Formats: sequence, structure tokens, C-alpha cells
Amino acid sequence: MGALAQLLTRWKTLSKVARFGMSAGAALIAVAGIVAILLAHPARTPLFAQSLHADQLAEVEERLADWNIAFTPTSENIIVDAGRRNDLLLRLSLAGIPHQHLASTAEALGNIGVLTPEPVADAQARIGLAGDIEGSLRGIEGIEDARVILAPAQRGEFADGSDREASAGVRLRMRDGAALSAQAVAGIRAFVAASVPQLRRERVTIVDDRGIALDSSAGDGDAADLTRSLQSAFDSTFGEGAALVRVRAEYDPRQVSEHETRRTALGTQAIEQTRRSESYDGGGKRYRHLDEGQDRGSDTRDSTAYAAPGVLKRLSAAVFVDESRALDLAKMRELAAAAIGYDRSRGDTLAVEAVDFHRGLVVRKDIWWLLYGTVVPAAPVVVLAIAIIVAARFAFPPMAALVQSMLERATLERASKSVAGFAPARVRSLLEREPPHAAAAIISALPAATATAVLDLYPPAERDAIVGRMQRRTSPLVDDPEELLRRCG
Repeated sequence: MGALAQLLTRWKTLSKVARFGMSAGAALIAVAGIVAILLAHPARTPLFAQSLHADQLAEVEERLADWNIAFTPTSENIIVDAGRRNDLLLRLSLAGIPHQHLASTAEALGNIGVLTPEPVADAQARIGLAGDIEGSLRGIEGIEDARVILAPAQRGEFADGSDREASAGVRLRMRDGAALSAQAVAGIRAFVAASVPQLRRERVTIVDDRGIALDSSAGDGDAADLTRSLQSAFDSTFGEGAALVRVRAEYDPRQVSEHETRRTALGTQAIEQTRRSESYDGGGKRYRHLDEGQDRGSDTRDSTAYAAPGVLKRLSAAVFVDESRALDLAKMRELAAAAIGYDRSRGDTLAVEAVDFHRGLVVRKDIWWLLYGTVVPAAPVVVLAIAIIVAARFAFPPMAALVQSMLERATLERASKSVAGFAPARVRSLLEREPPHAAAAIISALPAATATAVLDLYPPAERDAIVGRMQRRTSPLVDDPEELLRRCG
């Protein structure tokens, strides 16, 4: 409190201009701080343009958490950084998230009131039931999405009409590389049949995105599954590369329904007997025609067979065997027939032949190959480095001599200018310790009278050495390089 009181006292002692300036400065600092915080914090925006349902939000939140991406969930949307919105939408779209919202039974029946017509209520109940089944199928491993269509049982409207049983169609979209086993298909069929009242398993049709019916019978496997199964069996038994397997399956796209009625006589006599008689009385002009029929009863059996579209129609398999392995083709044929469920009465074909496999030359990668693979990529760099070293080796001495000569010439020019106004005796004393070539260069730059006076001060031997260096030999074709550089400069 004491410190606060002292600050208030000092504040009151300030002039109005000082207080206004300090208040304005504090306000500007606060505004700048707020702006800096807003600029440093990335903008936030809703991820989706439309509101999502609770199940869709849960899907998106789970995937964003797996990707370690920061987000803020709301009741109808998800808030993310504005700069990453497009990237996240693209990644979610490639992952197939979120899935289409499925209306549950509670949601479908929520808007039904007392005055709702019964057909509408039944349709809403079927929609809700289909949504519950689809949501359950999405949780099965390998299934990306599912679509279920329910057709309820219906009584014949007319006396001669037949009743129609309840049926269901299921379309599954599998994840990449996933496949359902026969046991899984049978389990899905049983699950759907148990979820719908009065629905038998035989009335449930399951297809994939290709429109191929998925059946739980042993011989109705997919061609790709049969190919992988048989190929892996041969690879494990005879070794990899010993055989190549290809299987093609043909499916019947028709929906077949057969009705058969059989009657068996109860005794030894015929089931039916018919007698016809005719008589004519010419006198009485009368004609008599009599038809008599007798049915002694029978044991009647009525059966109906139903086949959904997509039932396996025919299998065609080809096995290419490497003739260099000298394998038993008959044994391989028996194994292949048992593995794919070969049925001759169905029209299946199975061909097992030994052929010459094409083999390219295999390069043996020994130690020399490894050295070659290491040296060849580095060869350009090594050659360039060697070329630079060689060029520097031959070019460095002349360049160094030229630079040294230019430095000496610059030094001599500065010395000549410094001694140009001195007396000959003074110049002689300055050149006392200079070598003959340096003295010759400096003296050559002096006026003729001064140069002659300076040379007279040298002993004869030193004077002859200096004069000899002043008389330079020049080529009749090319001037002295230093002189040429000097002139160019």
C-alpha cells in the first residue's frame, strides 16, 4: 500500500501533458500487445460448412486425435486452424470420413404421432431398423460401409395370389485389401435375419461393391481369394516360383425360382381314372355322351427352390508349372482341384501344364559391383576436383609471379614519387639498402639530371649493375608484359 501511495503521489506531481503522454503510451502498448497476440494466434474456423450429427462428430474427432491434430469440438461442428482446413478436409475425404448419417429406430419413430397413417409408420420403422443394422455392420473388421434394404412380408391381395416372405438386401463396401471369410458372411447373414421379424437366412442377399454375391458355401469363394489361396499353397509346398496360378469365376446374374409338385399314389391303383362313353338311339333319336372321372387320392409334395443373383456358375483355373522343376503334374492337378472346389458337372475347367519360364539375366552383385556403384556416382566430382588441382598447379606460379611483379611495381612507383623532390644525396641515402633492380627502377623514374647525379654517387661496380638493369631487353613483336599491363591500367 505504501508503494502504491508513493506512485499516486508522484503521478499527481506530474504535469497534465506528462500524464496524458504516459496514458497514451500505455494504451498504445496495450493495443499493440493485443494485436500481437491476435496475429500470433492462428485464426480458427469451423471445419465443415454444415452441421454434423453426433455419430459423425465422433468419427471425425477420433480420426483427428489419431492424426495428433489440435481441434475444439462443439455440439454441431469442429473448430480447427483456418490455415489447415482445406488440408484436413482433403485427408478426411480420402479416408471416407464422416460416413453418411444413419437414422436409428428412435430417431425414425420420433416424429410419428397418433394420427400418422399406419403405412407411414411401418416405413419409418423399417428405415430405423435398417439404420441400426447398417451401424452395427460398420463395426465389423474390414467393412468400410454398409447399406441395408428391407422388404417386409406381404399377404396375397387376391384369392389366387401367393404370399411374399420378408427379404433383405445388404451391400458391403470393404476396406482396401480386406476380405470376408465364409464364416464372416454366414455370421452377417444370421445377424441380419435375427434382426428382422419373420426373415429367414435364405432370404438375405449380401453383395459387395462389384455386385458379386457373397456366399458362405465352400465352392462359392471369390476368384481372387481362390487364386491367393492356391498360389500360397503351391509356394509353401514346392517353393516360390515353381508354379503360377490364375482362377476365373463366372457368376449367374439371374434370380432363379423353381416350383415343383409331386403326387404319389396311396395304393397300387392309379391316382386318377377317366372313362368316356357315347351311345346313339336311332329310333328314339337320342344321343348320349358320358364322361366319368375317378380320383383315388395321393400323397402330394410341393417344394419351391429360390436362388439369389450372383451364385457361382463356373470356375476356370490354369496352373503354369516350371518345367525345370520336374514336378508331378498329376499330383498338382489333384491338389488344385481340391483347393478350388473343382466340379466337373458344373462345367468347371482346370488346366495344369509345364512350361518354360522366361528368366532374365541376373546380375551378380559382388564386392566389385558395390565399388562400381559407389565410384561411378562420385566420378564427375572426382574428375572436376583433379582438373581444378592440375589447373591450379600450372597456373599458380605465373599468376603468383605476375601479382608479385605488380605489387613491386606499385611499391616502386610510390617510392619514386616520394623521392622525386629530394636532392641526389638524399636519394642516394634512401637507396642505400635497396637491391640493384629496385634502385634501377626508382632511378629510372627520376628526371635525367637527378638520375645522373644519383648514379655518380654509387661506386663503379654498383653503378654498372644498376645501369645494366635499367637497359631492359624487349621483344621486337611483344612489349614487356609489365609495361603492357601498366599501359592498360
